[in-house]
Amino acid sequence: MSPVPPSHLRWDQAPSQNRRHRRGVAGDAPSWLSDDDLQKMRLLASGQVISKTRIPAHGQVLRVGLQAVGDAEGDTLPAGPEEDCQDGRCGLIKRPGDLYEVLAFHLDRVLGLNRSLPAVARRFTSHLLPYSYTDGSPRPIIWWAPDLQHLEDTNNDQNSCALGWLQYQEMLQPHGPMWVAGDTPCSSIPRGEWSRLALFDFLLQVHDRLDRYCCGFQPDPSEPCVEEMLHEKCRNPAELVLVHILVRRSMPSRLVFIDNAGKPQHPEEKLNFRLLQGIDSFPAAAVSRLRSGRLQSLLLESLHLDQELWDSQGGTKGLRPLLQTIDRRAQVLLQYIQEHNLTVFRDSLS
Repeated sequence: MSPVPPSHLRWDQAPSQNRRHRRGVAGDAPSWLSDDDLQKMRLLASGQVISKTRIPAHGQVLRVGLQAVGDAEGDTLPAGPEEDCQDGRCGLIKRPGDLYEVLAFHLDRVLGLNRSLPAVARRFTSHLLPYSYTDGSPRPIIWWAPDLQHLEDTNNDQNSCALGWLQYQEMLQPHGPMWVAGDTPCSSIPRGEWSRLALFDFLLQVHDRLDRYCCGFQPDPSEPCVEEMLHEKCRNPAELVLVHILVRRSMPSRLVFIDNAGKPQHPEEKLNFRLLQGIDSFPAAAVSRLRSGRLQSLLLESLHLDQELWDSQGGTKGLRPLLQTIDRRAQVLLQYIQEHNLTVFRDSLS
């Protein structure tokens, strides 16, 4: 048996004003990370890889079964490649270039959105993995939610419901239809969920969900939307569809944000405001965080918990330019909210 890797999460910092002690969870952590978050982060950071499965049509992505430190081996051996993930002990290993997904997870929690799946950075050594996964480069590993709802259509299995851009805009109208014909999952998603998604995607400049065609800015020729000839479809809005619109069977009224790496280098003069189209209000708690002037320091405090990410990015000095970009986009968003007289809403249930 290969040795169990050490957990590269910091649990022993002195508490700050944003930290609270968690009995039984191994120390202090920022208050915006729940006990469940911390448990899943620990599994992802130190769980032993006991199985692997390729994800069809997703290239350099592996789903792995994980055995938590301290678990008896016989209790956790998988019955098969599908059955091993139903207990919530699997993760998705992505490309080194997707490390920003870890930042996205922490941004989601700092803002109180709580719609992303736990993610950590990790260097892998397991003999079960291909060499390219064990070459010493840190990769993001994201918790695998076993009850994500997927369409049965193999060409559209990255959605819980089929939703076109025009349908989406109609749903956002204050007195618009609360249903989409034939699509029960979409009909149960309240308007506040789309507000959370739009805010999150704007800060990270995630175009894939709401604007995979790059209709909201002039894309470079190297953009996938140009290479795949998607941008040409912008002339016909009826052809545009949303992707990665997912919910869990256990919570069908809450969106799940996946594939959140976004575009940290996307220039400010090309910010995609189409992501905000149709949104007339935003969650009050998130907007308050953006206005606080403390977004960068809170993100640094949260990211410091992930030692692997922290060290690989060069700590505060290395992360600062990225966080300044996020903060600058936050100020642009706040200005947009003010100029368009948009409102905020209080979360009844986060």
